[in-house]
Amino acid sequence: MSKRIQNSIAESRYTLPITAIYSIFIWLIAGLVSQQWWIQFGCFVVSALMMMMLNKENMLIRIYSRLVSSAYLVLSCAAVFLFASRSSAIMQMGAAMSLFLLWHSYQDKSSVGWTFYTFLCLGAGSLVLSDVLYYLPIYWLMMAWFIFSLSWRTFFASILGLITPYWFCLPYFALKGEDCFALLINHLSSLLNIVSLPDYSVLNLSEWIFLGILILLMVIGSSHFIANSYKDTIRVREIYYSFIVTAVYSLFLLLIQPQCYDMVIHVLILVVSPMIAHFFALTHSRFTNILFIITLTVILLFTGYNLWISLFHF
Repeated sequence: MSKRIQNSIAESRYTLPITAIYSIFIWLIAGLVSQQWWIQFGCFVVSALMMMMLNKENMLIRIYSRLVSSAYLVLSCAAVFLFASRSSAIMQMGAAMSLFLLWHSYQDKSSVGWTFYTFLCLGAGSLVLSDVLYYLPIYWLMMAWFIFSLSWRTFFASILGLITPYWFCLPYFALKGEDCFALLINHLSSLLNIVSLPDYSVLNLSEWIFLGILILLMVIGSSHFIANSYKDTIRVREIYYSFIVTAVYSLFLLLIQPQCYDMVIHVLILVVSPMIAHFFALTHSRFTNILFIITLTVILLFTGYNLWISLFHF
């Protein structure tokens, strides 16, 4: 019996190279050269490499498949409206690097080095976007419940890694004659601006549609994984459970802080990509094959729509 389309694509060695070429094509059409989005594109490339290495080192899918990084590329390119944001691109790169580094300390409560580098990436990301610090509780939760690496030593290593970027930056501003304390307070003050009545009107139609797509993919992928998690190794189970918790937390954060959309959506792309890749790579029914074709078609059409909006309406 011949393989279904979803399985042929999921198991093909050509999927990732073709998806990478497709991603470059989308960036070029959107305005990579004309808009000079080189920093954003560089962050996108590094994030994709981190997802590829995370998949390779942890065997997120129990068969040969590069669908995790391919799904990340396709979903990232669908959000054309995020390409121009340099701060969110840097934040996503820091988040991708920190997720990759964090799992090197699996079941090692003395792994202060990996923990330091993990939170160094988060700290660097928080320099450009202070809202990144909203994810600190989730990282400590992952260390305690899923990675089993949280101890007093690793906790203080995380604090040290988090503040190290500030140690390097604040003296620079001091030499320029700036008030470092005032700069720090002003930078972190946005974390306290939690409004009692969130204003969802700040989100446009494309942002709502993309959020809906990610939520649907998250529900499909997480439901399938939870039902079939016994087939995976304990390490892989813990990784996916941490992704699910992070996704739920991200949605809660977006519910109360819709102005954090750019940051939250980048994190959702990072954690939803492995979930839906796991689902499509390891299912084989006629229904899931049709669902795969519909999902891919919808994402491609949505990408085209966003390209059209960005090129002709703004």
